[in-house]
Amino acid sequence: MNVLLISGLGPEYPNHSLLAGSTFEALAAPGGFPDRAGEIAELTTLHAEVNGGRLPLLRPRGAASGIRAVSSVRLQHVEKEDETATAPHLTTFTVRAILEAAGIDHDVHPTEAIWNGAGSGPLAEPSGPYDVVLLSTTFIWDRATMARAITWVEERFPTAVLVLGGQYSNLKFQQILDAHPFVRYVVRGDAEPALPPLLDALRRGEPVAGIPNLVWRDQDTGRIRLTGIHYADLEALPSPAPSGRFPVIPYESMRGCPFTCKYCSFPAASPKWRYKSAEKIAGDFARYRDEHGAQYIKALDSTFTVPPTRLRTLLPLLAKEGVAWEAYTRANSLRDRAVVDALEEAHCRALAIGFESMNDTTLTYMNKKVKARANRTAFELLSRSPLHYFVSFIVGYPGESPELFEDTKAFLVDEYAGPFALYVFMLNDETMPVWQDAERFDLRVHDPDGDAEHWSHTGMDSTTARRLQLETLREVRWKNDRAIQRTWQRDYELPLLPDRSVTENSVIEKLVDRLGMASADFPNPATAATKRAGVLRQLTGHGVTSDMV
Repeated sequence: MNVLLISGLGPEYPNHSLLAGSTFEALAAPGGFPDRAGEIAELTTLHAEVNGGRLPLLRPRGAASGIRAVSSVRLQHVEKEDETATAPHLTTFTVRAILEAAGIDHDVHPTEAIWNGAGSGPLAEPSGPYDVVLLSTTFIWDRATMARAITWVEERFPTAVLVLGGQYSNLKFQQILDAHPFVRYVVRGDAEPALPPLLDALRRGEPVAGIPNLVWRDQDTGRIRLTGIHYADLEALPSPAPSGRFPVIPYESMRGCPFTCKYCSFPAASPKWRYKSAEKIAGDFARYRDEHGAQYIKALDSTFTVPPTRLRTLLPLLAKEGVAWEAYTRANSLRDRAVVDALEEAHCRALAIGFESMNDTTLTYMNKKVKARANRTAFELLSRSPLHYFVSFIVGYPGESPELFEDTKAFLVDEYAGPFALYVFMLNDETMPVWQDAERFDLRVHDPDGDAEHWSHTGMDSTTARRLQLETLREVRWKNDRAIQRTWQRDYELPLLPDRSVTENSVIEKLVDRLGMASADFPNPATAATKRAGVLRQLTGHGVTSDMV
């Protein structure tokens, strides 16, 4: 049996639209904005003297650094073969480990080739033929993207059996099977107990009704059939590892989530919360270091710092292993200086936190189980520590009014320091618990045939939320010298100047953000030009110049 696994990242990131009208948008579309060539050159020719040479500020990110979304930690002693290696993708090497353990030969193709077109090497079109195509939907988040991926497979491998798995299809299997007859099976939940027996049954031409974690359309009746859920034992299973040596390796220490935030569908996708022991995690980090050259582990769990009993055992173990790492946490996990000190000693380099709101009423609506005071405490602790951090916020959660959002806006404009993101609330997931409050907040979706981009509730509608988002980001950009929105940085190496301090790099990054966004923030071309000229003068004070000045 010939099997093809298609797995990787999605076509873009949710806040990409915030670059509309900016120089960064023009820079990403070469030749698409000929009337803005001058301002594009202002950005592309920014440079500084580093180690006796000219270093451009905007350098495309290398493969390995591309998966470090939280921090700008620099790796040391990167081996030459690691510098050009494709960064491992957690879903890809996890599914590959399942297939290899079952002795199933397979080819791998990145989903990036679907969005960006075929190329050479790993992006070259798979030749086939294939009996089964496995498509990961982990980084697919709307119907249009899902349809595009399915069509891509059907056009190239029309006789193959298409099997979906991952977060999106876990939640949307009914919708997908109704809309796409070409999809034969969906693995919902853990793939470990389902995928090997499914492939074996397909090879033998046997029925699949006894295989757990499956959804499919009965060929005779057309009805959707489901089998029971079986959960993988994460402690007993060997943790997967990528094939080869990589300076940065992503990691999964748990599935599911113990919390019930109403904006999150994690519990619906994996209702049973399971996690690896502290001893297993420390052993995995050491193995990745010794066998795969890992210098940095990126823990992708929704909340790596729970349960607290595991964290207390884990941190001393990681302190001994000496591998740097980053993770996602909750604000109330960072209660005092002792916790932050222990994280530093354990070689934690960066944390990502969802504050979501600085208003207790909104946080209560979200069932976040965190108060604004805990958010502020976490911020104060992190801002006084050497740890890198990234904080995300939401505008427009059901029940939130512009008046309630004002607390979040004021915090961002007047107090916050560091990188952050502000997202408009998304309603395109029918499994989110927020729908339980639909009547309470008069929650309505005005494009039921799409992906719920247009909505309203008692507090505001989606148009108001997007306006508040843009207004807040503009005020933060030009009134707060210490807060930096992270959007365009995804595509470039950080820190911008590796020989400068963290503090000076933050100042320079903020100025580059203002320079690139001035055209979007100030629609009058003369005003935007004046703003850019002022920013360029400030950059000169840091030894950064543009050939256009």
